[in-house]
Amino acid sequence: MMDSHDTNQPLEQGKLEEDKNLAEVSETVVSEASEETNVENNPTVTIQKLSKEEILAKLKEIAEDAENADKQEIDSLKQNFYKLHKAAQEAAKKAFIEAGGAPEAFQPEADETEAEFKSLMTVIKEKRNAILAEQEKQKEENLAIKLSIIDKLKELVAHPEDANKAYNDFKKLQQQWNEIKLVPAANASELWKSYQVYVEKFYDIIKLNNEFREYDFKKNLEIKTRLCEAAEKLADEQDVVSAFHQLQKLHQEFRDTGPVAKELRDEIWNRFKTASTNVNRRHQQHFEELKESEQRNLDAKTVICEIVEAIDYNELTTFAAWEEKTQEVIALQAKWKTIGFAPQKMNVKIFERFRTTCDDFFKKKGEFYKSIKEGLTENLEKKKALCEKAEALKDSTDWKETADALTKIQKEWKTIGPVPKKYSETIWKRFIGACDYFFEQKNKATSSQRTEEVENMEKKKALIERLSSFDESIEAEEAGTLIREIMQEWNSIGHVPFKEKDKLYKQYHALVDKHFERLHINVSNRRLNNFKSSISNVAGQGDKNNTLYREREKLVRAYENMKSDIQTYENNLGFLNASSKKGNSLVTEVSRKIEKLKDELNLIQKKIDVIDESLKQE
Repeated sequence: MMDSHDTNQPLEQGKLEEDKNLAEVSETVVSEASEETNVENNPTVTIQKLSKEEILAKLKEIAEDAENADKQEIDSLKQNFYKLHKAAQEAAKKAFIEAGGAPEAFQPEADETEAEFKSLMTVIKEKRNAILAEQEKQKEENLAIKLSIIDKLKELVAHPEDANKAYNDFKKLQQQWNEIKLVPAANASELWKSYQVYVEKFYDIIKLNNEFREYDFKKNLEIKTRLCEAAEKLADEQDVVSAFHQLQKLHQEFRDTGPVAKELRDEIWNRFKTASTNVNRRHQQHFEELKESEQRNLDAKTVICEIVEAIDYNELTTFAAWEEKTQEVIALQAKWKTIGFAPQKMNVKIFERFRTTCDDFFKKKGEFYKSIKEGLTENLEKKKALCEKAEALKDSTDWKETADALTKIQKEWKTIGPVPKKYSETIWKRFIGACDYFFEQKNKATSSQRTEEVENMEKKKALIERLSSFDESIEAEEAGTLIREIMQEWNSIGHVPFKEKDKLYKQYHALVDKHFERLHINVSNRRLNNFKSSISNVAGQGDKNNTLYREREKLVRAYENMKSDIQTYENNLGFLNASSKKGNSLVTEVSRKIEKLKDELNLIQKKIDVIDESLKQE
């Protein structure tokens, strides 16, 4: 600052040291501005609650004032619009499929809001491009003006004869320089250094008198103190991005302000630099945390993609298997929605990857259901044909031949898969009704056989009575032996009246289960004991070895298939552990399946050992 009445006093050199500090400030600001350009590419404003119409309204406002538009806000609006657009399409597709449509036949309806959205984005882009071009042009013009100012400063330094006139000319050039702001970033640093060189030379040549210098220094100190206070207050600003932008303006004003007294220069500069460092540190920490959070989100979403991509479709051969896997995929989709944005350059890519693999899953599910539906219809026709055969035989009195024929038909019935659910009970009642009718008539006509069945029924009732009155004080080993003897005797008893069969069977097994549970014999041991009893019964048959070999081959195949299933689940468990916290429901469910399969695998191995031992005894 300077009063014109002091121009007759001797001039003094001034602000070399502070100008050097300001040169350092200039470089810092350029660097920080560059950093700000990079970090602003990250979305910092999440516009999640706006509807499509509200987004369009916001874009119209931006289009009207494109010069002051925030690229970060535009990107966030664009991302949220397409998120809503995709959600609407997925809802329409889901409704289409639930209404019976094939997934591959779905065609989304045209969205008028999307066309309007694209039009507004085009307008904004064109206006912003025009503004940027104009800004670059203005920067080039500013560069030319500042170069001419430097040339004029050179002239003042070269011809300092008239000190008063030179000083007034210098202040005018200094004011003109401060009024001109942006220049191309590539030229900013060198341009500022050149300017400072000639400012220093001018102050070296033109010596201000003490009174004028003190007054100028005092005013500059007041301004710079105010700037320091403003910079220090920014440390409490909640919006760290806004604080950073405000700091850049304070830096520019600090640079444009003249020097202070030499003994205060370091103090005022260090105060301002300390305040700036605090703001810059918060700004940098904010974006580092944002980047870390986005990277964690990307890692979590990548793991979810890998889990869905790892699905083995060869295992999904039943409705239950597909439904179970569908619930897992839906759970993963729900988890996906709880995870925030990934880094901007990967956010769209990772979403496209997840959407593609989910679409592929549901497409394959649709194809499976379509093929099964066709198979269900074929099965219905086959079962109708068997019903007709059974109905044609139900009135026959050729008991032996007809019974064999119906037994054969019943076995064939079991080989046919399921039918459409709405026909399942009706077709079954029709078939079993015809079979039951014949066998009831046969039973009436074969009283001797019925007498034998009644005797067998009494024998089994006696065994049930023995189990009911079983002495629970007997040692566990002895009790287990007695129970197995009763089981073996039960298996040796022939048929009972058909109507009593299920009732007796339920009573018998309820008591056996009760005793086994009391004796702490687990389900696997019971199944193994039942298997041993079955093997013992095979021993009395003529073709024992062939039967045992066939049973062994079947168990070996089951063993190998189950090992493969365990490996697949353990692989999936590895994927889940990479992203889930301990106790995650999916991890727990898969772990439970693995343990269950391992128990079953152990039981199969024991059954194979039983067969091998039986074969050795031959």
